[in-house]
Amino acid sequence: MADQTRPEILLGANVSIAKTGLLAAVQETIEYDANTFMIYTRSNRGGKARPIEQFNRDEALALMAEHGIFDPVVHLSYLVNLASQKQETWEYGMDVLTEEIARVEYLGFRYIVMHPGSHVGEGEEAGVARIIEALNHILTGDEKLWLCLETMAGDGSKVGNSLQQIAEIISGVQHADKLAVCIDTCHNYSFGYDVVNDFDGFLEQFDRVIGLDRLKVAHINDSKNPFESRKDRHANIGEGSLGKDAIYQIVHHEALRGIPQILETPAGKYREEIDLLLDRAPREAE
Repeated sequence: MADQTRPEILLGANVSIAKTGLLAAVQETIEYDANTFMIYTRSNRGGKARPIEQFNRDEALALMAEHGIFDPVVHLSYLVNLASQKQETWEYGMDVLTEEIARVEYLGFRYIVMHPGSHVGEGEEAGVARIIEALNHILTGDEKLWLCLETMAGDGSKVGNSLQQIAEIISGVQHADKLAVCIDTCHNYSFGYDVVNDFDGFLEQFDRVIGLDRLKVAHINDSKNPFESRKDRHANIGEGSLGKDAIYQIVHHEALRGIPQILETPAGKYREEIDLLLDRAPREAE
């Protein structure tokens, strides 16, 4: 990628690996004229993952270099629940994450984003302890990537909603230098962090509680629900409770310069939303 200058703002979307794997993801990203992207390397519906060697890695990496695409993100399957008290579920999650680390390292990417997990009625304290135990089993310290804990919206029995709880997980892990954080604008606002009116205050708290050096990925989503609703329903940019102006300010904030920012919005409007947030003229209909 040395032939391309790395942009200050990396903005892309959650894209598909259908049929040709990583090559499909890169081609879709080029369609949006984006400079980063996120994929899942396996189905969230379960089943065996497609061999990562079939992802057309080398051809895709060459295309990324040609088009100036940087720092893609892999999202871990939602089926992984390291907070579970059920041994079978917990061990399955550990197996999948261990395999996913190897798959992502094969691709040469630097970030895996994961939902911390759900305690399913056993309480947040028990869930946090279970996550820490799992990560201490999995991480060796030799990983060539960051495992990014995603901040959640407070819905259901999810763990990792508050910055303090994310910090608690990190502090309990032996190889904590391999852990980072992915914020999500919809989740943060829904949980009760006012990223619309005081994003600077949110970042100051993040720095105090976790450390801004651990902020490696951002999910950029509007919300279908109001502030502090504790509901996780994404809306298209400018069509939800956060609004276009607030999200624009977040995307262009100095603290997010150089880190991958990923849209997970509905309705297939990625190209339109990226144009909107990067002040680009909309593309003529073909």
